[in-house]
Formats: sequence, C-alpha cells, structure tokens
Amino acid sequence: MALTAPQRDEFLATPRVVALATNSDSGIPISVPVWFEWDGEVARMFTHKRSPKMKRLARDPRASLLVANAFGEPEQWVLLEGEIETVNEGAMALAETLAERYWDLSNPEHAKTLDSWRESTEDWCLLILNPSKISSNI
Repeated sequence: MALTAPQRDEFLATPRVVALATNSDSGIPISVPVWFEWDGEVARMFTHKRSPKMKRLARDPRASLLVANAFGEPEQWVLLEGEIETVNEGAMALAETLAERYWDLSNPEHAKTLDSWRESTEDWCLLILNPSKISSNI
C-alpha cells in the first residue's frame, strides 16, 4: 500500500541517509549514500563539483533517490525518480543545514569538516531532483 502525501512528507522529513542512483557509462546504476532535504516538491542534495556522480550526471541527468526506513522502524520506503538539475548557488547553505540535522556539531571532527567545506564554497554545487515519479510502500 502506498503512503499518502502527508505520510510521505512526514517520512521524508526525518533525517535519513539515502541512496542516490545515477547511471554509469555502461548504463549500470551506481548508488551512493547522500544527505537530502525534501520540501514537498523537490529533493535537494549537495556534492563536490569533482565528484564522480557529477560526471555521471553531466552525461545523463536521470537519477533516483531511495529513502528507506531505519533499522528497527516498520518497513517503509519512498522512491523519487527524475532528472537532476545542478546549480552552483546554494550548496553551502544546504550543507550547513544538513550538517546541523545529521551531525552533532559539538563534535570537533564534525565541526572541523564543516569548516573545511566553508573554506571552499566554490567547489560545491546543489543537486535538485524534481521527481517525475514518486513510489512508496508501507
């Protein structure tokens, strides 16, 4: 049974590490864990401009984002499918927001990593997935 839109949005509002799948040169999907933010319409992520996923997205912007339950939660998942738009502005603001959501920034290692990202803001870009298809299951 599929989640209702409010159930889906509540599920997606919970911090989760999710799998972003992009297509390799041979067409085989490559999935990597990412942080994300869902606003009810689009999923936003950030990445380094020289990451391998950026090369894959430049060649083929089609992607999917699989969001699954955490261990111990009832089985649920949401799959967002569509094309990713890359944007140069806004990546660091999102990185800071997500770092606060996913990390304890009182941890010196986490704070140091975030500071290092801030020192090279021009090296980061925003990934925006506007899903053409959303599937879910409970």
